[in-house]
Amino acid sequence: MATLEGTGSIAGAGVGFLDRERTIARAGFNRWLVPPAALCIHLCIGMAYGFSVFWLPLSRAIGVNSAKTCPDISIVQELFTTTCDWRVASLGWMYTLFFVLLGVSAALWGGWLERVGPRRAGFVAALCWCGGLVLGAIGIYVHQLWILWLGSGVIGGVGLGLGYISPVSTLVKWFPDRRGMATGMAIMGFGGGAMIGAPLADMLMTYYKSPTSAGVWETFLTMAAIYFVFMMIGAFRYRLPPAGWRPDGWTPPATAKSMITQHHVHLRDAHKTPQFWLIWWVLCLNVSAGIGVIGMASPMLQEIFAGSLIGAPDVKFNALSIEQKAAVAAIAAGFTGLLSLFNIGGRFFWASLSDHIGRKNTYYTFFLLGIALYALAPTAAALGSKLLFVSAFCIILSMYGGGFSTVPAYLADIFGTQFVGAIHGRLLTAWSTAGIIGPVVVNYIREAQLAAGVPRDQLYNTTMYILCAMLVAGLICNYLVKPLDPKWYMSQEEVSRLQAANASSAAAVPSGSFGIGKGGLDAPALVYWAFVGIPLALGVWITFKNALKIF
Repeated sequence: MATLEGTGSIAGAGVGFLDRERTIARAGFNRWLVPPAALCIHLCIGMAYGFSVFWLPLSRAIGVNSAKTCPDISIVQELFTTTCDWRVASLGWMYTLFFVLLGVSAALWGGWLERVGPRRAGFVAALCWCGGLVLGAIGIYVHQLWILWLGSGVIGGVGLGLGYISPVSTLVKWFPDRRGMATGMAIMGFGGGAMIGAPLADMLMTYYKSPTSAGVWETFLTMAAIYFVFMMIGAFRYRLPPAGWRPDGWTPPATAKSMITQHHVHLRDAHKTPQFWLIWWVLCLNVSAGIGVIGMASPMLQEIFAGSLIGAPDVKFNALSIEQKAAVAAIAAGFTGLLSLFNIGGRFFWASLSDHIGRKNTYYTFFLLGIALYALAPTAAALGSKLLFVSAFCIILSMYGGGFSTVPAYLADIFGTQFVGAIHGRLLTAWSTAGIIGPVVVNYIREAQLAAGVPRDQLYNTTMYILCAMLVAGLICNYLVKPLDPKWYMSQEEVSRLQAANASSAAAVPSGSFGIGKGGLDAPALVYWAFVGIPLALGVWITFKNALKIF
């Protein structure tokens, strides 16, 4: 077997370079090289959040400058038509495919990931995500919506699921002393992917646009190539700690003083425990509230504040001219970008804070503070305070992102680290469920309020109170999470056999640092962090400039 030093080797016959054994770190390896590997993958698949940048160009893929519409066409006919442009509503189903397939694939193949390791999972994720973009480009080129759905939506959705969970158990194992911070760093990238990808896509579509093409299929192919390179770099930079490794000088916390177990629960048993389903509902309810707001953030700001956004506070939404509505929409786009910034920052901030105050207390904060802020939103709207309204929702979205990044550490605390990636994969079905519940609650209540003649600046009052009720339910579920009954824990012998098989050794390695994990942010680590950090910082800067237009 080829030796893996600090920089590692990918030499080997056949597909051996993807084997789990090839990713075991050796003496001298710096654990701070692992989070940017995760970011390489998450920043690419995070473009799923920014796919709406393609909807308008795709809605005139045939007409190019003006859509060639067929008003009476059915959705089935739309899947196969080559003469009519697609409707934005039909393209929007891509979001449903993305996040349903993300949860389903993470649940189905989480156990496989634990067996084969993060490198192979990251490799397959890159093939699916980038291959899905290529197939999507073919669908756009031949104007077949079903191919676009199959490629980017279904195959790409599988890549999303595998790419999303590939670093989770790895980072938890590398940073047992800072689990929340580690997973927060990686999952932050998923929230930030759209901030890089959306401006890049817009620039590429402008470059490729011609009298006969909207420039979208060419953009898909270009981004597939760029993302494939980044994701391959991330996959091949993954490393796993050897069995029994722990950071130099670190000792596990006393279980009597915390909810952090030193035992492990098998994947086959985790879903049989009430704790799994309580945390499932904790995540689902937290995400349902946040994702509903994300989907309606732009129209919410426009309808509540209307003319006040452009210096005409007495002009209601329905009284705005076409030009005024366009100006208001541009400002509302800045609000959406600002929410994205807090979504990303919250993933790192709250997950890191959870290392100090505990995962359960962090979720208590999400629910209690969220209830107060959602209840405050109608008051802020009635007062006409943009600052209060925007601030409330920025904090809410930070907790939405924080819920995603904190839950892997929560699971590791309760179920141990041996199968945490697979358990997390199964838990992500809560995200798929929330992706249906949240938008349905917000959208249908809005439609009902409109039909009842409620003024547009009061459309969302009832919705906010219903979201409060959802958070109260989440608060109760979080309260009920207790340490596991010892009967669910694997025996030490079973853990040792698993670790020995994964490490290709005769027995579990005694605990120690083995000279691994030292180095901190040394020169190679800083270069790797800059490689992923500079594009992310550029995306943040572009988004921040657009967000300033609100005020």
